[in-house]
Parts: sequence; structure tokens; C-alpha cells
Amino acid sequence: MTDPTVLYAEQGAVAIVTLNRPQALNSFNRQMHHDLWAALDRASASPLVRALVITGAGRGFCAGADLSGFDFSPGPDMVQRADPGPIIEQAFNPTVRRLQALRMPTIAAVNGVAAGAGASLAMTCDMAIAAPGASFIQAFSKIGLIPDAGGTWFLAQRLGLARAVGLAMTGDKLSAAQARDWGMIWDVADDCLGSATALARRLATMPTQALVATRAILRDAGQRTLDEQLDAERQTQSAMGRTSDYLEGVRAFLEKRAPVFTGH
Repeated sequence: MTDPTVLYAEQGAVAIVTLNRPQALNSFNRQMHHDLWAALDRASASPLVRALVITGAGRGFCAGADLSGFDFSPGPDMVQRADPGPIIEQAFNPTVRRLQALRMPTIAAVNGVAAGAGASLAMTCDMAIAAPGASFIQAFSKIGLIPDAGGTWFLAQRLGLARAVGLAMTGDKLSAAQARDWGMIWDVADDCLGSATALARRLATMPTQALVATRAILRDAGQRTLDEQLDAERQTQSAMGRTSDYLEGVRAFLEKRAPVFTGH
């Protein structure tokens, strides 16, 4: 029996998902992608869960792709066998899309190194809290590749072009504190998992649909003109105005009491 590559636990309204290949710094093989998808589906299917935390077992958060799974053995078809394109299309891209479409807010508790697609995974989550000793490394240029798993998009969006290009080209290590100061992550905390879980509990009491809609409209803002964004705000606001949480929030404000949101 082998250990599961992803662990899942529920703490009230918060799901804790732990990447569990510590011997490989939680680098992704195909099985771990599938197990992560199953964990995300499990959280989505739970009527109690309204926020999700992703962290790593052991001393690392995620070291990206497990390169030992690539076939570099000599032969006439080695280039085709070693092509990273298929694993990106079949595994990494679906992981990013699933996280970005999740019905609840997500927080990365970055407990150690986040390298390559591991850094992309942290940025794919809505927010990230890192341990002081954690670091973020765009390791791709060191092996002749470009950032993937959304890395080029998230880096440019969060850091601006100059810093994104510099990190991607040099592959230099970015400390947790500098990642916070540059806007890659939300915060740094000694107990990053405890802090991420506490933040998740707070978000789980808030209007879930509005939080997820906020993710989407901010994410796509850079692809729209101002006029298009104004229209998108109107349409999204109208949709939120039909939720129970909007009605509860307004009633609570008028009645001068704390709202009780249900996520509906």
C-alpha cells in the first residue's frame, strides 16, 4: 500500500487539502493531479464546506512537476516522449482551471519551497500565506523551459512585466517577505497553516457567491476596456442582487445586527 498523494480533511466549514509526496517535495506526478481533483470535487460536494486551504506535507509546498516521470531514455522518439506539452494539457492546465472555477475561496498555506508549477499553484489560489522560510522559484529557465501552469499570466498580473520577466529569466529565489512586498502573496506568518485556516474560517462566514464572483471579475479586468468592465460589474452586481446573502446583508445592515450568511 502506498500513501495517498493528497490528504483531505474537513474542519467545520473549511476543507484542508495537503499535497502528500514529501519525499519529492510534493512535486506533481499524474496521480497527484487526479487525487487533487478528487479532493476539490469532494469539497465542492460537501454542503458544509465554504472555503479551502491547500498546503504541503513535510518541508516543501510543491516543487512543480516531477521530472523523474519524463522519459529521457535514448531512442529516435526521445523528443516526443520528453515533450512537456501533453502533461501540461492533460494535468497542469486542468488543475489551474478547476481551482479558478471552484465554488469557494481558496488559500495556499505555503509551508516551504514553491518552485516551478508549485509557485504557479500558490498564485492560482485566491490568496496565499507563506511561512517566513518559504521561497518562490521560477525554475523553468534553468532547464530550458518557460513558466507554465498559468505562471506567465499570474506573474505578469501580480508583479508587473519588469519583475515577472526578471524572475522568469533569472530563476532567482524570491523570499516569502519579498513575495509579500511585491504583491505575489497576501501575508507571511510563522504558522502559515494556522493563519491560512483562520482566514479560511473567516471567509467561510462571508457571502460565498460574492467572493467567487469577485475573483472572476478582478481576474478578467485586464482583458476588458473600462466600458466593458463597467458592463461586467453591472451584470455581476445584478446577479449578486438575486442571492439570499445580499438580502440578508442589507437587512442586517438596516437592523444594525451582524449578518448570517449561508453562501446562497
